[in-house]
Amino acid sequence: MKTDIEIAQEHKLIPIDELAHSAGLTDAEFEPYGRDKAKVELDPSRKEKGKLILVTATSGMPAGSGKTTTSIALAQGLKRIGRSAALALREPSLGPVFGMKGGAAGGGYSQVLPMEAINLHFTGDLHAITAANNLLAALLDNARHQGQVVLKEIFWRRVMDVNERMLRNIITGLGGPANGIPTEAGFDITAASELMAVLCLANDMEDLRARIDRIVLGLRPDGTPFTCAELGATGALLALLLEAFKPNLVQSIEGNIAFVHGGPFANIAHGCNSVAATRAALKLADYAVTEAGFGSDLGAEKFFNIKCRAAGFKPAAVVLVTSTRALKWHGGVPLPEIGAPNLEAVERGLVNLDAHIANLRHFGPNIVVSLNHFHTDTDEEVEAIRTRCAALGVRFAVCDGFAKGGEGAMELAREVVEAADDPHPLVHTYAEDAPVVDKIEAIVTQVYGGAGVKLSAAAMKDLKRLSDLGYDRLPVCVAKTPFSLTADPKALGAPKGFVLPVERLILNAGSGFVVALAGSIMRMPGLPKRPAAMGIDVVNGRITGLA
Repeated sequence: MKTDIEIAQEHKLIPIDELAHSAGLTDAEFEPYGRDKAKVELDPSRKEKGKLILVTATSGMPAGSGKTTTSIALAQGLKRIGRSAALALREPSLGPVFGMKGGAAGGGYSQVLPMEAINLHFTGDLHAITAANNLLAALLDNARHQGQVVLKEIFWRRVMDVNERMLRNIITGLGGPANGIPTEAGFDITAASELMAVLCLANDMEDLRARIDRIVLGLRPDGTPFTCAELGATGALLALLLEAFKPNLVQSIEGNIAFVHGGPFANIAHGCNSVAATRAALKLADYAVTEAGFGSDLGAEKFFNIKCRAAGFKPAAVVLVTSTRALKWHGGVPLPEIGAPNLEAVERGLVNLDAHIANLRHFGPNIVVSLNHFHTDTDEEVEAIRTRCAALGVRFAVCDGFAKGGEGAMELAREVVEAADDPHPLVHTYAEDAPVVDKIEAIVTQVYGGAGVKLSAAAMKDLKRLSDLGYDRLPVCVAKTPFSLTADPKALGAPKGFVLPVERLILNAGSGFVVALAGSIMRMPGLPKRPAAMGIDVVNGRITGLA
């Protein structure tokens, strides 16, 4: 089979103005960025008409689960059975593209296009967030240097959209007074920037302004918070984010409209595309298919408890993606061997599928399990998964979207339509006004299957500070490994009775949640032994090696 980039480059794109008009957009509602992408700003009077479908997955593994490919295939499958369907997906980060995971535009015959642009600079949104984040850091440091503000502790860190472990912890301001005040600092990846979350959760420009105003940059000597509004930087940040706030319109291989916008990771951030993009999809199609990062314990939990709460979204159904390879991995098979037939390992790994189904049931919407099909899957392996889903009373479909595009997702599309026609109310994991620790406890016991939470000494100090500042009842965004329901990436399957270790509690007042760092999670990833960047090149004017 051809590579992803070969398939993408051979496909003829619908001109962006033609695509926009076919979706019902007026000329005033979109601004072309070249021939194949556009920024969109819908008329506020448009009403939402679509049903929202969330795509999530069982626990992660190094080879990925295929959520994006399945999401795109589902939208194409819905189109093939006569339903209009729009996509609302996250933008790829250059960190994974050049690191371990590769691109995030789907795969095979279920991709969003132009694939190379989406995976690289696209419309510059992530660069704008990086620039705004670092402008804020520079303005804060300048205010300290000029004696305009004195802080005993600084929270705001710089970011860049590349994996770089050497910059996690650094000292700035060396070289004498002319170069600033020596300060312990560091870099996170752009996907973990609070500005990324702020942009993705804001409902409109005024909400974006209010959220940026609320960002707490550090503490004064008396312990009171110092905000972006007090620094006076909000207007400049808004100027940098003005275009980035508008959703990006592109297309799937089969001509579905796709809004690709915002890119927070789910293991270190809240893992959902922007509210603005999701809302645009809901206004323009009968079905809006969106994705939340990694497994249901991470992206889906945050989608329900953070994004849906902030935006008032009510999903009609949930698609839970799994694969024989993922189940074999969680059944104890080494990564190089997960492609070989192994019914016994699939059956052992079904406990992970069981756990995610049980977790998703807490939230209410109907579940459709989608098997991301590989040509190496045996009939016996597929039947074992189908039988388990039947025993658990959930819908099941095989999705062959990678090899067959929308044609391979028609069975899944029909199951999703049936599930969405029987909507159930959304149930949140915790009460909105519950204390932070109670919220983490609820997530651990109801979503992860654990027994409780243990806060480190540093996290206990963070908790006291949150309480003193009046931020101890915000929603919680847990940052942990995607490879396990626990904080230990080696604890595969469906562990029970574990205690989640919380190392720090980080205030994100602008985005409106507290980040709970569980285990040894890092907000700035490192590169693997052989980065994906080493296989990317340009040959005869065309990019190669981009997956």
